[in-house]
Amino acid sequence: MPFVLELPDQYGLVLAAATATFFINTLHFTRTSKFRKASGIKYPNAYASAEQADKDPNAYRFNCAQRAHANFTENHVSFLGALLVAGLRYPFPAAVLGAGWGLSRVLYLLGYTSSAGPKGREIGAVGSFLCDALLKLTAAYTSAMLVMGGN
Repeated sequence: MPFVLELPDQYGLVLAAATATFFINTLHFTRTSKFRKASGIKYPNAYASAEQADKDPNAYRFNCAQRAHANFTENHVSFLGALLVAGLRYPFPAAVLGAGWGLSRVLYLLGYTSSAGPKGREIGAVGSFLCDALLKLTAAYTSAMLVMGGN
């Protein structure tokens, strides 16, 4: 039997929040590239060595940018899944949480690559964790309701 899925009227907001994260990934890439160039760390080296990072603030910031980007990509796929599923039942709240996650990820990147280093990522880390956790719980509830035949 075919399954017909109707998207809620505000689902476009969910898609907009998802699409915005593609540009956040580009921001990560460009910031990491900036610090790679400033530090002189050549490809294929993914990070500056501990010795290089201890001696050169640009190498240290490159490592911070690389780690922030890696953390973004580690969390991006599960975030997108939760956002798209949660938005099926609760499009506006999901879109708001998605926008909050995206903003938090930008704060995470900017804080991590600031002179504060890893300590600078804390506000973004807390914000993205809260938005992500709420989206995952909402996605779980949405999935359970669909499995049980609830609207």
